Amino acid sequence: MPVGSVLQAPVLEGSLVRLEPLEHRHAAGLAAAAEEDRGSYGFTWVPAAAEATAYVDKQLARAAAGLLAPFAQVDRASGRVVGATAFWDPRPWPDGEGLCAIEVGFTWLAASAQGTGLNTEAKYLLFRHAFEQWGVARVDLKTDARNGRSRAAIERVGARFEGVLRNWSASWAPGEQGSLRDSAIFSVTAQEWPEVRAGLERRLAGHRTAR
Repeated sequence: MPVGSVLQAPVLEGSLVRLEPLEHRHAAGLAAAAEEDRGSYGFTWVPAAAEATAYVDKQLARAAAGLLAPFAQVDRASGRVVGATAFWDPRPWPDGEGLCAIEVGFTWLAASAQGTGLNTEAKYLLFRHAFEQWGVARVDLKTDARNGRSRAAIERVGARFEGVLRNWSASWAPGEQGSLRDSAIFSVTAQEWPEVRAGLERRLAGHRTAR
């Protein structure tokens, strides 16, 4: 099956977060989430409130081209849209059939949702779908090499640091529009997934108890 027809994901339902395939109806919620406190977005593409509809348009255009499967992150306790995430950059097996690897990216959360377990569960749901439904060999994650907060969060979900690729991705830092950044690359492989899954489930048990 060609990659373009594979890269579609259903609603991914957890106890803390529900990942809903992104639609225009999510734009108002994304606008409100993005404007809570933008202090942690220095290296991340997060739309301003006035840009939320254009942000959804751009992600849906990429989805139509088979480049990504975007989601809105919905806090199950409140029903609020609290951020976004996506499967991104699908890569096929050598015979061109099915997915060999996928990246989890375009991830951001409202300030009030950070540190609540929603990011942990979102990664768990995305990893589980990629490994157990699509049968990928690896899941990639990357961030601006300067973004210590993001790098620490990626390591906490069990991904392994692989190195820094220089001048690799578009920079989202203020004043660097049109420039390239160095990207810190992380991954989880299919062989590592059982151990990573167990670790995420232990972390999630604590967050669920806290709620």
